[in-house]
Amino acid sequence: MTKNLCGKTVTRNNAYEIWQLRDWTWYVLKKYQSEENEAKNQYARWFCLVTNSIVGERGEMGDVYVKDIKQDAIRVK
Repeated sequence: MTKNLCGKTVTRNNAYEIWQLRDWTWYVLKKYQSEENEAKNQYARWFCLVTNSIVGERGEMGDVYVKDIKQDAIRVK
C-alpha cells in the first residue's frame, strides 16, 4: 500500500497541484487518498481552492471530485 504524500493541508502558495480549464483554476491543498486508491474510488475527492471569473481571485475552498477535475482540466503544476 502506497503512502499518501499529499495528506497534509497546505496553503495556496504551496499547492500540491494546480489544474486549469479556461478561467477556472483548482489549487489542490489536500488529497484524502493515495493515487493508487483514488484510481479505484469513483468518489475520490481533493480539498481545493477554486478560482474563476465568478468568485474572483480570492476563490472558494471545498472538496471536489477528482474525476470532475481530471476529465477536462489540464495540470499546470
